[in-house]
Amino acid sequence: MGKLESGLRSILGGKSGRPDAKNTITIGSGVIAGASASEYLTSEQKAAMKLSTVSRCVEVLCDSMGKLPIYIIDKNTKKRVGSHPLLSLLQLRPNEVQTPKVFMQMVEGNRLCGGNGYAWIQRDRQSGRPVALIPIPSGEVNVYLDEKTGTPRYDFRHPFTGRTVRQAMPSDMLHLIGYTYNGWKGVSVLERAAEVIGTGKAAQQYSLSYYANGGQPVGLLSTDTDLGGTVNTVENGKPVTKSKKDVIRDEWNKRYGGPNNAGSVAVLDLGLKYTPISINNRDAQFVEQSELSVQDIARFFGVPLYKLQAGKQSYSSNEQNAVEYVVGTLHPIVTQYEQELTYKLLTMSEIEKGLEIKINMLAELKGDTGSRSTWYRNMREISAFSPNDIRALEDLPDIEGGDEYSASLNYVPLSDWKRLSQERAAGKGGINQ
Repeated sequence: MGKLESGLRSILGGKSGRPDAKNTITIGSGVIAGASASEYLTSEQKAAMKLSTVSRCVEVLCDSMGKLPIYIIDKNTKKRVGSHPLLSLLQLRPNEVQTPKVFMQMVEGNRLCGGNGYAWIQRDRQSGRPVALIPIPSGEVNVYLDEKTGTPRYDFRHPFTGRTVRQAMPSDMLHLIGYTYNGWKGVSVLERAAEVIGTGKAAQQYSLSYYANGGQPVGLLSTDTDLGGTVNTVENGKPVTKSKKDVIRDEWNKRYGGPNNAGSVAVLDLGLKYTPISINNRDAQFVEQSELSVQDIARFFGVPLYKLQAGKQSYSSNEQNAVEYVVGTLHPIVTQYEQELTYKLLTMSEIEKGLEIKINMLAELKGDTGSRSTWYRNMREISAFSPNDIRALEDLPDIEGGDEYSASLNYVPLSDWKRLSQERAAGKGGINQ
């Protein structure tokens, strides 16, 4: 190795003997060995978000919830309510700082990563109407049940002033729950997937360590000289005492470790021998294991692999996966949002009259024109949708005659269906004679 430091000569100048565990130095040992997966996952959400799969899953779900249109409908007429004081909060500005998209992204992100998404409802003192919706980070809210009534109570720190609001009533707090064991407090996806995420973090650290060591496998430096004992050296201008093995290892890593030294030619003297350790089966399957971690994390979040730029890609399968993502993943989430927003933001008299808050999930399929058009056609053929119903879902204005519902008999208006059906049965020249 070119001559290491002059101190190394004194280290290697001792007794002679066969190389064994005592005089063998391991170079660039792996990160995963000897560490459990849980050691790579902290309680902070940022730690997990540094893993690309987790970050992308959270981003996909938050973006999906942020872009879905939200409105108020009358269940009696199935029509959207065009004028309502709440619409400005839902569609224009929930508070002075955020757009509706950013608001929904923040609430959903806290629901996923903290188990609970909270938004404080500020109300007009006279009318009791909501005038602002302020999302609160899940870590700033303490939810508990009142010992006497069993009603949830919320203690939280005001996000702007830092003041703690005591015993906020459920009616003044939107509470979107993740997976729950007790029914009133959610559990973070990160907590439930801790071992899988920890394994992914460990693999990521292993990869970083591997390339930090020049992309070389671990190896052994050995010598016939006894490497027991210590040596005095100087570090940062201060005298220190280190073992002989540590001095040699440090000098080797300084000269030949790291990506900048990859490919350097080592010159060994003083009886040193370098023996590389070939990559074992675990290392050879590293990429495969990384792919499995991606799949496992995606399962916990319910996000299809194509949205993570992973797995096999084909237009037909991705088209079907998009529909399954809306039905299997988004629909349960949206249902909870609709129920919570309706109950907390509308008055009881409005709810009794048939008003409710709805979120249009079809916006998630706007890029999938084939599936959307097929679904619209099927819904119209069974008289579930009128042309104007379909146009409303596409944010298009009504057309004259578009409120008519069609069925079979070549899709005639339902108002004429009974008469035409009877005429055809009687042989009076109805349709399809």
